[in-house]
Amino acid sequence: MTRPSIDLFSGGGDTGRLMAELDWARTPLGPVSGWPQSLRAAVRLVLSSRYPMLLLWGDDFSQLYNDAYSTLIGDKHPAALGNDVRVTLAEGWDVLAPLIEQAMATGVASWVPALQLLLERAGYREEAYFSVSHAPARDDEGRTVGVFTVCSEVTEQVVGERRLRLLRDLSVLGDGRTVDVDATGARLIDTIDSHPLDVPFAAIYLRDGTVLRRLACTGGDQGHEGALPDTVELADPGPVAYAWGLPDAAEGRPTQVTDVADRLSLPAGPWGDLVRTALALPLPSGDEDQPLGVLLAGISPSQGLDEAYRSFNQLLAQQISVALRNAQEYEEERRRVEALAELDRVKTDFFANVSHEFRTPLTLMLGPLADALTDATAPLAPVQRERVETAWRNATRLLTLVNSLLTFSSLEAGRARSEARAVDLSALTTELAGVFRAAVERAGLTLEVACPPLPRPVTIDPVNWERIVTNLLSNALKYTFIGRIRVTLDTDDEEVRLTVADTGIGIGDQDLPKLFERFHRVRGARSRSHEGTGIGLALVHELARLEGGEVRVVSRVGVGSSFTVALPWSAARRTALTGPPVDGRGDAARAAVEEAMGWLAEPDGSVTEPDRTIGPPVDELAGSRILVADDNSDMRAYLTRLLTGQGWRVRAVTDGRQALDEIHRELPDLVLTDVMMPVMDGFDLLRRLRADPATRALPVLVLSARAGGEASVEGLSLGADDYLVKPFAATELIARIRAAIRRARDRIAANPATVNAATATTRPAEVTAIAPASAVEPVGDTSVVPAAPADRNGLGDVLDVRWAYPSAPTSAAMMRRDVRRTLGDLDVDPDVLEDLLLAASEAMNNAVEHAQRPSRPEVRVRVQVGVGLVRISVRDFGTWRDRRPAMDRGRGALLMNAYGDVRLVSTLEGTTVTIERRLADPA
Repeated sequence: MTRPSIDLFSGGGDTGRLMAELDWARTPLGPVSGWPQSLRAAVRLVLSSRYPMLLLWGDDFSQLYNDAYSTLIGDKHPAALGNDVRVTLAEGWDVLAPLIEQAMATGVASWVPALQLLLERAGYREEAYFSVSHAPARDDEGRTVGVFTVCSEVTEQVVGERRLRLLRDLSVLGDGRTVDVDATGARLIDTIDSHPLDVPFAAIYLRDGTVLRRLACTGGDQGHEGALPDTVELADPGPVAYAWGLPDAAEGRPTQVTDVADRLSLPAGPWGDLVRTALALPLPSGDEDQPLGVLLAGISPSQGLDEAYRSFNQLLAQQISVALRNAQEYEEERRRVEALAELDRVKTDFFANVSHEFRTPLTLMLGPLADALTDATAPLAPVQRERVETAWRNATRLLTLVNSLLTFSSLEAGRARSEARAVDLSALTTELAGVFRAAVERAGLTLEVACPPLPRPVTIDPVNWERIVTNLLSNALKYTFIGRIRVTLDTDDEEVRLTVADTGIGIGDQDLPKLFERFHRVRGARSRSHEGTGIGLALVHELARLEGGEVRVVSRVGVGSSFTVALPWSAARRTALTGPPVDGRGDAARAAVEEAMGWLAEPDGSVTEPDRTIGPPVDELAGSRILVADDNSDMRAYLTRLLTGQGWRVRAVTDGRQALDEIHRELPDLVLTDVMMPVMDGFDLLRRLRADPATRALPVLVLSARAGGEASVEGLSLGADDYLVKPFAATELIARIRAAIRRARDRIAANPATVNAATATTRPAEVTAIAPASAVEPVGDTSVVPAAPADRNGLGDVLDVRWAYPSAPTSAAMMRRDVRRTLGDLDVDPDVLEDLLLAASEAMNNAVEHAQRPSRPEVRVRVQVGVGLVRISVRDFGTWRDRRPAMDRGRGALLMNAYGDVRLVSTLEGTTVTIERRLADPA
């Protein structure tokens, strides 16, 4: 070979060296020395390129290529050098021929991305993809005598993207929204079946104890399901299961099956070759030692089982496992929900049945009670009338609760119906709000009703509307202590709106989403009473929906709440029923008001003395002091009658805070307390008493409607002397009280020194005429207010006493009791006393309402009495702000000035209001 021939191939790498050594004289191209200049230039171009290039020259399409191209044809190199490409790539010539012939015939280059070619370069018929460009190659005269082919293999990209699409499609099915595991398995197999080039066949087996159950299988229409076992007993798998590798995979060991064609004749891949290999892969689960099941996946005969293919199959198994586990969890959750729904249905039916059963005995209770109260021929004695009225009120309340439960259970069961009638909604709403006016004003609030006539009648169930308005107003009254309640009715072209707004305690943002859930109660919320079922607002929500409307709420803590019931005109124009209306209109509202009046019944703070003319014979317990704490007015009255009948002195309060204040004023012989009360409950009261050495030995008997071992254990573990569940027998209660007092007196007798010391720290001295530097009586939160120097006008020569109260609306009543008791001992003129109490109450209310950001959460009251003059000072510890119109009763300053000489001194530390009155000028 001549030097020019060698130089032609220099720099061409390994392929260039092979071309230099090749005897080209034995090829259609002839010796290199005879090659035209154009061929030589083309060869230099091909060999110098790092991109895969192939030069086809002459009628025989002789091949000349570079190192980069040689790697693409695999085992066909180097035999392809100088040979006909139609022989080398015979398996793919039917695809390549049109492109090459087009380039030679037209002289125009072409570009084909991702061209699928069949190659046999690794011992099997391979699925390969190339991006190919064919351009004409010309001789020295400019004639097209060959083709330049520039190509790059994109098999990995094409196959990889296809596999990712399958995994993505499977991940969409892993959301668990299918109804059961079998349906999920069928959907997974359907998705896999749409990607046969990568997964020729697949079978999903699910573990069920010691059995593998075939959940789904691809290619059912091809008849290869028969070659796979339906179930596999893992304890004794059998040869067929072992042949497919199922037992090993079920134990967590991936298995490769290489003789698939012997058991299953399945053409696959783009060239229709038989599947020879499969993988049995464990489906991962939460338990590493026990897979969820097995995936049996066929391997394409047109792809090599390399690391990428194995990783793809592992990801395939993981996706299937995720989808199946989600389906199992969904199925379990669905079963739980169904079980809960069934339980809820049974409970709803139970409530409905029990409510119906309650109505018969309630009717037989209310009827005779009403007859007894209205019987003019045999009138009841006052004592008996009081008892019967108590029974009638509480039987009516029980009927209201039963009706609420029955309505709610009907709503939940879907059996409730709206008996819609054409009503004057403005008049109906005004009437219902008016029923509450006396109760609202008794609470010191203002009721504003603005319900102008609507442009047309509204079709609605009047009974349901009454329940909606009643519950909203009752709720507003229960949680509003200062200001007003406003009821408005307005409309526009879209809807009718009822709004009940208050200036109450408000609702926190965290509680608003749960506000209309049944039995939900805001924990720690301050209210007039702890009584209630927790279904009032839920009932409003459901009734509004039943009428075709909705309920909206806006609330801010410390500002108030606004509930709006919106009825679209489309719902308010239904076809109205005809016939007589349902009886009992207004009953629900009147019952709610009756209950609210019980919240507002405030004890006068005095001690109820026993009637010596009745009751049992006097014993050693006669005159014992009993403190009763219960927020139900009827229960307080009943217990007071019952206990005074035993010869005991009884003082009744409405909550634990008042009870604590009374105990600090005068230590009783026994405390009888309810558990569920506003402001401070019975258990909290018990904790505070047991934490104070001065009251640690005080007998406490707990009454509660909370039955069950846990409630009684909680009460006794906190230090209660006894725990009695309502309803109780009067004789049992009396016996337990007697036993508790006797045990306490036995302890005093056994250790009198300790008890006397404790008593001395608790009981204040009686209020008497004192010197100006007299001791101070600690009350309220038991803080002691230091005594001031003697007044230069002589005030305090007769009396100088002080109290401290929590900054709360209920403190005014406590202050009135203390001042009344103190001045009453001095024989102050009753008219003067009432004037002073009224003025002092307004000063106390102002201190509670106006004081902003107080440095101490208390209000201090001082009473000084001199010769012919009394002074009451009320001091708070906050900065004052303007009164909100919603909280302004418009009478404070007027009343204080009308009934005394009033001065106000405001400093950075707080504000002091001083009221003076001469005792000789009662009017």
